[in-house]
Amino acid sequence: MNMKLTKNFVQSIAGAMFCLLLFSCGGKNAQTGGMAREYAVMTVAPDSMEWYSSYPAAIKGKRDIEIRPNVSGFITELRVDEGSVVKKGQVLFVIDTVPYKAALKVAETNVEVARASAETARLTAENKRELQRRDIISEYDLQMAENSYASAKAQLAQAEAQLVNARNNDSYTRVTSPLNGVVGEIPFRVGSLVSPSSATPLTTVSDNSEMYVYFSMTERQILELAAQYGADNFLSKLPAVSLKLSDGSIYPLQGQIETVSGIIDSQTGSSNMRATFANPHKLLRSGGSGVVMVPMKSDSALLIPQKATYEIQDKKFVYRLNDDSTVTSTEVTIASIDNGKDYMVLSGLKVGDRIVVEGVNTLKDGMTIRVAGAQEQAQAQSNQ
Repeated sequence: MNMKLTKNFVQSIAGAMFCLLLFSCGGKNAQTGGMAREYAVMTVAPDSMEWYSSYPAAIKGKRDIEIRPNVSGFITELRVDEGSVVKKGQVLFVIDTVPYKAALKVAETNVEVARASAETARLTAENKRELQRRDIISEYDLQMAENSYASAKAQLAQAEAQLVNARNNDSYTRVTSPLNGVVGEIPFRVGSLVSPSSATPLTTVSDNSEMYVYFSMTERQILELAAQYGADNFLSKLPAVSLKLSDGSIYPLQGQIETVSGIIDSQTGSSNMRATFANPHKLLRSGGSGVVMVPMKSDSALLIPQKATYEIQDKKFVYRLNDDSTVTSTEVTIASIDNGKDYMVLSGLKVGDRIVVEGVNTLKDGMTIRVAGAQEQAQAQSNQ
């Protein structure tokens, strides 16, 4: 029994001495910095970067013309269907022509009557002039004849104007396309009563030979473009842009940004822009949606990995490594675009700065670290 207690006592003493020795060594390492954790570090240097900046967009035809009737009546013929490709001047709808042809006939008859009356008044006036020249009638009688002739001519002019109006109304019964394009939705069918005052148009014809793609950029993004390509007429210097369709495919033809609104919306802080895309195969349709992809490039960008940053209240920060091996939390300003893995730094860092690129969530401001691989690099240099 005594031997067993002695053995346990000796084991306890040995364990205590081992823990004391381990603590002593650990404290020594802590004082000398041996326990500092290793972190991967990179040196900030200029690099080239290419990326696409994407913006939701609305697609519209170069011209979307609402087709409205100029006369009232029932639709008697519908000569196109929704989605039909039409030519300028092609008849789309026919409105009941019977009342307008009757009005045209009446107007033509009135012109003939007025013309005959005017001719009679002219002959009478000429005869009166001759009689007055011979002093057979008075000046008063001659003036009355001249007035009758003038009145007859005015009535003829009025009848001719009514005839023109009747002819126009008759032609308006055939509603034609004002341009080459594609027919949109047709809410009215044969038998529908339509009029110029109808709130809904008969249809819309879109000129889809070229498509206007509208999107918005923030003021900051526009300034970044201007800074990259030059503030003086920078739109003409912008590269061609691509269009991603709603199914995720890329439209085969590229477009060009042509206009930017001169006004920035005070509520959204953005400005409307327009790119034009050719549409020879009519793949794009007015009213569609997509994403405009603007190519960007910089030959001297300061790129840092996205994983090297952390965010506090919508602000980006990195840990910059000081010469004494401590880290300092540093706010950085980044461009509004990225390539999916890197950020382009606009301010907060300079060429030659060193930053921690991994494990930033475990760091604290002022913490001492070791650079991963620094000891191996030092030994390799000493061996050389």
